[in-house]
Amino acid sequence: MDPKKIVVAYSGGLDTSVMVKWLKNKYDAEIITVTGNLGQEKDSTKIEEKALSTGASNAYVIDLSEEFIRDYAWNALKAGALYEGQYPLATAIGRPLLAKLMVDVADKENADTVAHGCTGKGNDQVRFEVGIRTLNPDLNIIAPLREWEFKSREDEIDYALANNIPISITKKKPYSIDDNLWGVATECGELEDTTNIPPDDAYQITVSPKNAPNEPEQIKLAFEKGVPVAIDGIELSPAEIVKTLNQIGGRNGIGRLDIVENRVVGIKSREVYEAPGAIILHNAHLELEKLTLDKDTFRFKQNISNTYANLIYDGLWFSPLFKALTSFVNKTQENVNGEIILDLYKGNIIIISRSSVNSLYNKELATYTSDDTFNHKAAEGFLHLYGLPFETMSKIKNKSGVVN
Repeated sequence: MDPKKIVVAYSGGLDTSVMVKWLKNKYDAEIITVTGNLGQEKDSTKIEEKALSTGASNAYVIDLSEEFIRDYAWNALKAGALYEGQYPLATAIGRPLLAKLMVDVADKENADTVAHGCTGKGNDQVRFEVGIRTLNPDLNIIAPLREWEFKSREDEIDYALANNIPISITKKKPYSIDDNLWGVATECGELEDTTNIPPDDAYQITVSPKNAPNEPEQIKLAFEKGVPVAIDGIELSPAEIVKTLNQIGGRNGIGRLDIVENRVVGIKSREVYEAPGAIILHNAHLELEKLTLDKDTFRFKQNISNTYANLIYDGLWFSPLFKALTSFVNKTQENVNGEIILDLYKGNIIIISRSSVNSLYNKELATYTSDDTFNHKAAEGFLHLYGLPFETMSKIKNKSGVVN
């Protein structure tokens, strides 16, 4: 392979900063960087300048924050997708959108090759490459971190310093940080030892729960068809909702996760996540579903939520199964309308109130007061029929002398 024009997924972090220079030297090809802003707090002008100064001939920096939340994060929220029951998939949800962006830019620039800064044992290589090959199988893909001479992040730092590549990372703080509006993922450094407590500087957007305010902060969230539309009665755009909740949750110590998880390639990794907005929304959304979904749909959807989360984590956003499950999820959300009021207090989310015009809760049926309208006499026949198969099996076993 002799690439002539390479589109690089560029974050401006250590790996991609080194990668632009390395690719240009190795292939003598034209380098075009692509940065999709998914709501991360980075100066787009500085990212563009840095890319150009390190060898790129053109640098795309595109704001995708609204599209990211509206078309990607909301899908995961409606599905209740939490990987291994905890992680709201911030990084994983962003990758298919960035893969799509790379393919679009490659097509616009008539590039023959794309490159990413993912490691050979990471999840993101799967998410990028499977996504890219699905969207445009004719593109060549280069993954420098799987083949270059650097054996550690310290080697990359030395290369950057030797080539006057500006980087913010140091050998004393060698964290790898990926952030977007849906959450922040931090790994490496002291976090690689599972016996270490995460240092304070491993957290970027949340205060420690012990340092959070001593009084709870109450908020009201409104949903329409499973999608958040307002906070405290004020309608906001998708990105504004998440940004606001990140700020509110962050100052109350909400959304810190310290997880050992199963990577796609089969190894375990230790990650520290911060996702105050996502965690708040998942909690509120689940409570609203409990109020508005019938029992069978709610139970079945729990299995779908797990499968959906696994598909996102494993980089299969563009797969037929994912598309089919998305249709199912959207159907379940038609009546998930209403408001949830909750208190945020020192890392805790406390549900205060649930209300919906589509609520399946009937107080007259649930109450134990004189207002009770439930037909208690009907329970006898119900229980007889409900337990009949098991009663029948026991009688047959007893007659045949079979011991349980």
